[in-house]
Amino acid sequence: MTSVERDDDRPVRGHCEPAFERVREALAASIASGAEVGAALAVAVGGRLVVDLWAGHADAARTRRWERNTLVNLYSVGKAVSAVCVLRLVEAGRLDLDAPVATWWPEFAQAGKARLPLRYLLTHQAALPAIARPLPSGAWSQWDAMTAALAAQAPWWEPGTGHGYHVNTQGFLLGEVVRRVTGRSFGAHLREGLTGPARLDFFVGMGPEMDPRCADVVPRPPSPEDEELRRRLGVDPATLTGLDLMRVHAYRNPPEVSGTGVVNTRAWRAAEVPSTNGHGNARAVARLYAALAGDGRLDGFRVLSPETIARARTPQVDGDDLVLQRPTRFGLGFQLAMPERPLGPNPRAFGHFGAGGSLGFADPDAQVAVGYAMNQGRGGWQHKHVRHLIDLVYAALAG
Repeated sequence: MTSVERDDDRPVRGHCEPAFERVREALAASIASGAEVGAALAVAVGGRLVVDLWAGHADAARTRRWERNTLVNLYSVGKAVSAVCVLRLVEAGRLDLDAPVATWWPEFAQAGKARLPLRYLLTHQAALPAIARPLPSGAWSQWDAMTAALAAQAPWWEPGTGHGYHVNTQGFLLGEVVRRVTGRSFGAHLREGLTGPARLDFFVGMGPEMDPRCADVVPRPPSPEDEELRRRLGVDPATLTGLDLMRVHAYRNPPEVSGTGVVNTRAWRAAEVPSTNGHGNARAVARLYAALAGDGRLDGFRVLSPETIARARTPQVDGDDLVLQRPTRFGLGFQLAMPERPLGPNPRAFGHFGAGGSLGFADPDAQVAVGYAMNQGRGGWQHKHVRHLIDLVYAALAG
């Protein structure tokens, strides 16, 4: 089957196989309507890239076109990439999911955490989604300050008795374990151990030479979901205690830890905030998940063994989330498909969304992998605008 090529005069560039033409049309419509400023979609089936499309602009003023190699902040899509790095070290015998974190990070034993297992960092059961002590502006860029604060932090609930989404802290927690074991920063280990050998355009911590490739994140249009989040986070933390304080600090301690106000700056792009500031493109994400949807190999490079992939997608927690206050479902570092938030039609699909709707997921039953990147997106957590594209992918597969 021949790919449909799109030249530079078309609103959507790249290629897709003829069966997926409606997917291309939907992406074009989202740009034309203003639903997205710039976006890219990649789909692999059986390890083969059948959709690789990009469209729109990389800036709010619409002066820079989205290009084939454009990178953008993918927010929490990076959580699953961090998990892959950790699981690779588990496979190599350098980490043990059931051993205490303090085995490799002795300072972590403070505040009753001496026996807390590594597994809980992946499953959001570690009870460390926030730092109680107020941190100054810019502390997110100071790795040692963030990890020292997390080492000193007492769990917000009894670890293992519940789960709560570690919005911004999971990457520092996992990244410090990686640093202690490998002797390299998380971003350096990611490049040298995974994304470099696998030829994946995904980075945590970038030099200024990469800035010309970066799309700016554009403010999302108003939505009830975003307005409600702003209302909840706008409360003075000094008036809060317990889990209410935890939920606010998870997003805004230090103040810009979610990228607020700094996401397009050189400082943000240079820093290592693995849960939140990974930059990549849809093609890289789809290629990584193509390996996870199959035998774990990508162009001859082994990402993970089939046995580890099966463990990673096995449900670990499923139920009310103490941070998000809605149901969530996780494997080992991966979000799992839910009726309210499906990843295609098959229940064994697994992956991770990012703020606004960026996404990577693998469907082992259909051998499908999807990567989606954009610089605006929509509020809320169900991301119906992305679900429409996914539905069209599966409709094409069904013929």
